[in-house]
Amino acid sequence: MRSLPAKRVIQILKENGFVLARQKGSHVIFKNSRTGTMVPVPLHGRSRPIHIGTFLAIVKQSKLPKEKFR
Repeated sequence: MRSLPAKRVIQILKENGFVLARQKGSHVIFKNSRTGTMVPVPLHGRSRPIHIGTFLAIVKQSKLPKEKFR
């Protein structure tokens, strides 16, 4: 699985019911009101890919199928 830029990750989260809950510095926190799941996304470079470890943690925390992030 390849990492995606923050801009694309945010778009995928929004398409799957996540909304912006809050922002602190360069991190935005999205919440899915239906499931109560919260996912932080770093905005250190909107067009640069997120580091792979961070990206995989976002995928896991979102509880969405990996296929959504391909």
